[in-house]
Amino acid sequence: QLQLVESGGGLVQAGGSLRLSCAASRGTVSTYGMGWFRQAPGKEREFVSTIGWSAITIYSDSVKGRFTVSRDIAKNTVYLQMNSLKPEDTGVYYCAAKRGGGSMRSADYGAWGQGTQVTVSS
Repeated sequence: QLQLVESGGGLVQAGGSLRLSCAASRGTVSTYGMGWFRQAPGKEREFVSTIGWSAITIYSDSVKGRFTVSRDIAKNTVYLQMNSLKPEDTGVYYCAAKRGGGSMRSADYGAWGQGTQVTVSS
């Protein structure tokens, strides 16, 4: 089972950018479906993006056109580039891994990172 460690969160003004990283160990990201989820205070965890083992990507409607998911196989790391950030993007962002292709369902993922806080000020 992959072990995942997120980094790159922080405080940014609306319109700014951040790049989150998800470093994996005990497995290779190229053979897993990797997902990004986020959870705002008082809300349920929601899907953000996924990249499958075949590099097919899917985005939620709320981030499409602003966020980009990618992976560096040599570094065994998945990234989430977040541009044009909005206050509603605030939350804890989690990286997750599952066998096979990507998925929009959090219940499909068996490995999770500890999360990284993203705060977007207006």
